[in-house]
Formats: sequence, C-alpha cells, structure tokens
Amino acid sequence: MKTNLKNLLIVFLVALLGGFLGVYGGNAIYNLDNPTVDTNSDTIKATYSNTQYSSLKEGISKAYNTVVEVTSDATSSFFGQQYESISMGSGVIVSADGYIITNEHVIDGATTITVEDVNGNTYDATLIGSDSKTDIAVLKIDAENLTYAEIADSDSLEIGDDAIVIGNPLGTGISVTNGIISALNKEVTIENETMYLIQTNAAVNKGNSGGGLFDINGNLIGIVNAKSSSTSSSVSVEGLGYAIPSNTVINIANDIIDNGYVRNRATLGVTITEISQDTAGFPKGVYITSIVEGGAADDAGLQTYDRIVALDGKEVNSYSELSAILNSMSIGDNTTITVIRNNEELTLDITLKENIQTNQ
Repeated sequence: MKTNLKNLLIVFLVALLGGFLGVYGGNAIYNLDNPTVDTNSDTIKATYSNTQYSSLKEGISKAYNTVVEVTSDATSSFFGQQYESISMGSGVIVSADGYIITNEHVIDGATTITVEDVNGNTYDATLIGSDSKTDIAVLKIDAENLTYAEIADSDSLEIGDDAIVIGNPLGTGISVTNGIISALNKEVTIENETMYLIQTNAAVNKGNSGGGLFDINGNLIGIVNAKSSSTSSSVSVEGLGYAIPSNTVINIANDIIDNGYVRNRATLGVTITEISQDTAGFPKGVYITSIVEGGAADDAGLQTYDRIVALDGKEVNSYSELSAILNSMSIGDNTTITVIRNNEELTLDITLKENIQTNQ
C-alpha cells in the first residue's frame, strides 16, 4: 500500500473554473510582521512588532477583511480555435492603495478581472504582472485606505503552529477554516513546476486559490495555491493543502510591481503549450504558441507552432523537461535548440535572455 499510494495522489490547483476549457491541454500555469508601503515607492516593505494574540478569533478578525473574491474571464486561442473560461478564486490585499496578490493560475489568460471585498464592494482590477513559475500575480484596484494584510516571516514558522485559511471556496464567498502547519519546505510539482510549499491540514477547496494562509496573530504567512486529492475512489485524501511561503510571495510581488515581471531569469522568450497526446494531426509534444519580439527565440529564428524536441543537447518531451533545463541555465548562455517544423528537424543557435512576461 505504501508503494502504491504515492502514485494515487495528485496535486491540483484550486481555482474554481467554469465555462469551456480547451481539449489540447492548457498553457503551463505554474518571503515580514506588519508591512507598510513606502510613500516613495510601490514596493511592499515590512516592519516587525511583538504583537501576540491569544485566540484564533482575534487573529481571524484581524485578517478577515484583507481577503477578496477574484473573478476572471479568459479567452484563449490555439491553432485557430477560441476557448473561454471563468475562474473564481481569492486574493489578499497587501497595501492600503489597492495592491492585491493572487495566483497566476486564477487570472491566466484573463481579459477582464473583477474583485469583490467582504463588504460587497466590487472593483475592476488591473493586472500588474504575473509569474507562472511561482504561481504569483499582482492586481491593482482603484481604492484608498483599504484594510491590508500584515505579513509575517515565513522562515520563522514551525511545524505545529496554528494556521488559518481565508478564501472563497467554491465561489460561495469569503469563509474561514483552521488547522496547523503540517510541513515546511514541502517539494510539490504543480503544472510541471516544482515548488517548495507550506503544508497545512486546514480545509482547502476549489476557489481558495490566491487566498491567505495566516498565523494565529492574523499575519499572512502564505498564499494558498493547491491541495492533494486522489485518482482512486478507494483512497480518501483530506488535510493536504499547500501555500506559497510569504517570503517568496513578497519577493516575487515586489519584482512584479517594480518591473512588471520577474527579473534575472533565463528564458527563450516564448509561450509554450504541451499536447499530451496526438491530436488533430499534431503529434504530442511541446509547441511554441507565441514569441516575444526581440527575445531569444525571435533572434534565433524560431516560429510559432515549432515543436521543441531538444535544448542544450538534452531531449525535450514535456514542459517540465524544458523548464528543468532552463532552470539550470543563465542569461547570456549560448546553446542550441532543436525543433520540428513542417515535418523537418532544425537545429538553431540561441542565446538565452532575461524573462519578459512569458512562460518560458
């Protein structure tokens, strides 16, 4: 049973999706007490206090108004076909003037994003930027004097600490569950990206994505993004929720606010779609669906719908394999990339560049 159980468990993102989703496999979608916003900069900063609450009720009361519902309408195109979906998730207000952190997979491909607070006020949100590798996105609403989350140092957490989850489960509105910190620095692979997450036994459901994991003092310690489930009706899985540590969240969010994307990461400058099985004349594999003008792929002469089969002399059969190769490389590396184009294999020289809003 122990040897088989691992194969029966799957980790899935917990945004609540509606509408029609594409059949080809989607585009790959996937560290501070009392923060203040510097009056001379939008960067989220942090100060520290010794405030300690003695009850969950006090912590919940402090954090509750900082969590919002996030609804996004998305339209995507693949090989000439249009697909539409609605995603309902959560977000956490992190500044008085309307910066909100959520998951990238909640707003992936969104054409419009709407935010609703616990008082029923609705806002049109602007996407400041997102990062698929860490599953973090930053939104901005036009508002002032908002109640915002105070952010704790996730590196100071210990197994057994109290944990509070606040979010929008099943799209039914903001609600609260509680538990403990079950594990730290847990290696979890989600949508072909390896992440190191906080594990909690507090109930997490679809729609909790982007919501907050808080400590007993009501300070944000993570952004909820996934839970484990089972592929077998004979195995029941409960109490395995995951959150991105607050230290990671704030570092990524600040980079997005400052630059619109995460800097110092080597990329091809493309958007990738993985086809998991032969479909409509297209063999399974990793396809380029868009190319950033002036990026590495553009300079190398790559084209949309090229199927990547090797990078840096290493075989590529999946998004995760491509991502792992890129993660081991640096900006400015000169290498080769092999693609299939019109049933012909081509090997091109390529120089990796800095990430600019792509998934690879």
